[in-house]
Amino acid sequence: MDLGEVNHQRIKTNGIWLHVVEKGSGPLVLLLHGFPEFWYSWRHQITFLASRGYHVVAPDLRGCGDSDSPLSPSSYTVLHLAGDLVGLLDYFGEQQIMTDLALIFEKAFVVGHDWGAVLGWHLSLFRPDRVKGLIAMSTPYYPRDPAAKPIESFTGKFGDGLYISQFQEPGRAERAFARYDYLTVMKKFLLINKTDLLVAPGGMEIIDHLQTPAVLPPWITEEELQVYADKFEESGFTGPLNYYRAMDLNWELSAPWQGAKVTVPTKCIVGDKDIGFDAYRTREYVQGDTFKGLVPDLEVVILEGHHFIHEERAHEVSQEILTFLQRLSVE
Repeated sequence: MDLGEVNHQRIKTNGIWLHVVEKGSGPLVLLLHGFPEFWYSWRHQITFLASRGYHVVAPDLRGCGDSDSPLSPSSYTVLHLAGDLVGLLDYFGEQQIMTDLALIFEKAFVVGHDWGAVLGWHLSLFRPDRVKGLIAMSTPYYPRDPAAKPIESFTGKFGDGLYISQFQEPGRAERAFARYDYLTVMKKFLLINKTDLLVAPGGMEIIDHLQTPAVLPPWITEEELQVYADKFEESGFTGPLNYYRAMDLNWELSAPWQGAKVTVPTKCIVGDKDIGFDAYRTREYVQGDTFKGLVPDLEVVILEGHHFIHEERAHEVSQEILTFLQRLSVE
C-alpha cells in the first residue's frame, strides 16, 4: 500500500525516545497499535484520516519498532505508557493556555487496538482532560478484580497453556518464537482465525499450537507481512512481551482507580469472530450493563471479522472512526 509522504521522527518523552509517523493537519488523532505490531498496522487509517482533515500520529509504543526498549518488564506499566503519550500530546502542540493560573490542555482523539486499546482506556481513566474521545478495538475495558492478581487468575482458570501465562517467564516465548522465521511468526499471529481462547495443549508452546495458513486472506499481502517480519527481526519480541510481564504490576499500581469509570465519549469496535468473543463471553459483556456502567458514554459496534479488525475491515473501520470524530468535533 502506498502511504504517500509521511513524516518519521523520534521524540523524547518520559525519559525515552519514541519513533512516530505523522501525516496531515487538523485535530490531533493518536493511533495506538497492539501486539505484535508497530505503527505500520495503521497504514490504511493514516492515509484515510489525514486526507479528511486530521493530524494523524502513529507512534511505535515503547519496546516496539524503532522506539526505545527499556530492559526491565517493570518499565512497561500502563502508567509508563500513559506518561509516554502525555509527552507526545504536549510535543505535538496541544496548546497550553494560561487561564486563572491554571493550565488548560487541548484534548486529542485516541484510537487503540489490542494493547493500544488497553493504553487508550487507561489514558482516558488517568487523564480524561487530555482525551476528547476514545475508540477502542478488540479489547473492552474490564473492571479490576480487587481479590486476585490477573496472572494468578488467568493461570488458575486456563492453565499454563494460556498464551498470557506462557509469556510471563523472561526468555521463554522468545526461545519458542526463535524456532520459526520471523515471517512465519507474523503469519501465525496476524492471521489468527481461532475464535476460542489461545490455549495450547499440555506441554506445547502457544507458537507451536498456532497454525500457519497456507493461503493468505484477501486483506493482507505477503509483502505487507514481510514488512512486519523485517521490523521484528530488527527489534525482537522482548519489548512487546514485557507488556504481558507487567500485568500484575499494573494491577498493583491501579488500585487507586478501583471502581473508577471511563467518562470520555467512547466507541468500542469488536469483531464477531475475535478470540474468545463467544467462548469467553465477550459478546455478552460488551452488550451488557456492567460494561455500560463502567463506560457511561459508550457506543458498541460489532463487525464481521477477527482480532486484527482494523486491517481485515480497514475501510469499514476507518469510516467508523471518521463518523465518531466528526460527531465529537461538532459537539
